[in-house]
Amino acid sequence: MIRVLIADDHTVVRKGLKQIFSVTDDIVVADEAGSGAEAISLIGRNSYDVVLLDISMPGRNGLDVLKQIRMLKPKLPVLIFSMHAEDEYAIRCYKAGAAGYLRKDSSTDEVIAAIKKVARGGRYMNENLSEKLPFGWASSQEPPHGRLSDREFQIIFLLGAGKTTTEIAEELCLSAQTISTYKSRILEKMQMPSIAHVIRYLIENKLLP
Repeated sequence: MIRVLIADDHTVVRKGLKQIFSVTDDIVVADEAGSGAEAISLIGRNSYDVVLLDISMPGRNGLDVLKQIRMLKPKLPVLIFSMHAEDEYAIRCYKAGAAGYLRKDSSTDEVIAAIKKVARGGRYMNENLSEKLPFGWASSQEPPHGRLSDREFQIIFLLGAGKTTTEIAEELCLSAQTISTYKSRILEKMQMPSIAHVIRYLIENKLLP
């Protein structure tokens, strides 16, 4: 039996996944976590075969949570379950040690297949991503957004979702001044004159969900 920890801040998502796995004979939801901190705590105390991790929970950066899981349990497969565009975000997750990447609009069959594959020690990526990934890895010229830290990358996604500096600060448990500092760094690293240009870049490169 494959024991899964679901880490997602949306109750409806966790319930939906439990319903999906309830019709299988070999997958069981062992625990649920509504935050990255709760997931880390559960992983430190219990044993799981797979962690299904939402990369965009409030509070701690999802990629930071992924990296901490890898430090705590290096052999525990983490399957990312995300609403974000996979072309670039997935690459960051693989670099951080994820065993696979799934969008939240994936089919039931794909979710089940991904869980089983990573539980066996494999890596999962859909066909669309597997065609694009080698180019991302091999590219010698780093794209503008590739210069950003994980936190900066998270902030531009939130900006792209239409959130204000104050809203982002509240969601990430940071001060508005800190978010403003991050925005300045983003503009400097991406060499763009305004956040509006950054958002347009994200849209043109299909990096927004």
